[in-house]
Amino acid sequence: MTKTMFISFIALFLFLTPAFSQLNPRNIEVDWKTDKTNKIVPLEEFTALLMPDGIPPIDEPKFWNKEQAMQAYFEHEPVIALSLNGQAKAYPLSVLMFHEIVNDSLGNVPIAVTYCPLCNAAIVFDRRFSHQGNDYVLDFGVSGMLRKSDLVMWDRQTQSWWQQLTGEALVGHFAGSTLDFIPSMLISLEDYFTTYPDGKILSTETGHFRQYGTNPYTQYDSPENTQPRFFKEDIDERLPAMERIINVHVGGDYKVYPLSVVQQKKVINDRFNDQLLVLFFEEKTVSVLDEAQISESKQIGSVTVFRATIDNQPLTFTRTDNGFRDDQTGSLWSITGKCTDGKFKGRELWPINHGNHFAFAWFAFHPESEIYGQP
Repeated sequence: MTKTMFISFIALFLFLTPAFSQLNPRNIEVDWKTDKTNKIVPLEEFTALLMPDGIPPIDEPKFWNKEQAMQAYFEHEPVIALSLNGQAKAYPLSVLMFHEIVNDSLGNVPIAVTYCPLCNAAIVFDRRFSHQGNDYVLDFGVSGMLRKSDLVMWDRQTQSWWQQLTGEALVGHFAGSTLDFIPSMLISLEDYFTTYPDGKILSTETGHFRQYGTNPYTQYDSPENTQPRFFKEDIDERLPAMERIINVHVGGDYKVYPLSVVQQKKVINDRFNDQLLVLFFEEKTVSVLDEAQISESKQIGSVTVFRATIDNQPLTFTRTDNGFRDDQTGSLWSITGKCTDGKFKGRELWPINHGNHFAFAWFAFHPESEIYGQP
């Protein structure tokens, strides 16, 4: 090989290398069995920071009842709440921020409850998955990698890499496939047990020693934080980076509602792609990304989203001291979409799948989203 050929070979190698290896600033050595040739995004978009499951997921979750939970948790701390087939469970962010994934089941449905603190993305997925004629029940771990500052999950069946915020497999056997989302609510512990007094809640008996109730990301959600950790892309300037947004997906399109706007209005009655929907706001819930002690953190409230119809009857809502009143029948509704008094007492509004994320993270994946209140 001549000197010229050698130099050309080295230049070609340096040019091609980023396309075949993720960024690895800490020299993490992992013998991934992932099929990295099957990918839909470049590998250099992934940043390896920890060993796989260096943040340990919870695979055998234990649960408490209301009495046990109220002794261990702060009444206004946020929990991921969901109900399936007559059963209800909640997962406190104060625990999830140290584990990020819980592999569980609810109402005989295998679920993955996930939380990425850097993006404030709390999302629940169905672990049942079909691919090329085969059915799977996937188990997820924390890959130790980030992409666009968001958690990258890996499944233990094929070691494919999945983007948490979108539920899409990006690298590996399942690349190009997407998990099914399960509607959930990010509400206060108190509101959860008001609606589901017999519900269960994830305990701190995780098998790991962590300082649950504390926040390792102190002041992370401050409005002055204009550069989120490990985020290399340009910040979408339509909203502040750390503005929380509530996103909805209707008819193939996305729309987001800035939390600051929802906080002010208390209720938003809206129509998006011919879907009538309503956003309810409750003040109680605190941030888990503010003070070192979550119980001392600022109140940010919680938002839930529902179809604004029942029995095909359109409804509009007004906030009252006792809850949310529909203008058509005067019935009262809770933050969880349950009617507590009036004509529809005992009925529930149909939940619309939504999330509550930081604006910078959401726009990194869905820049085309419409913004409520903006042209």
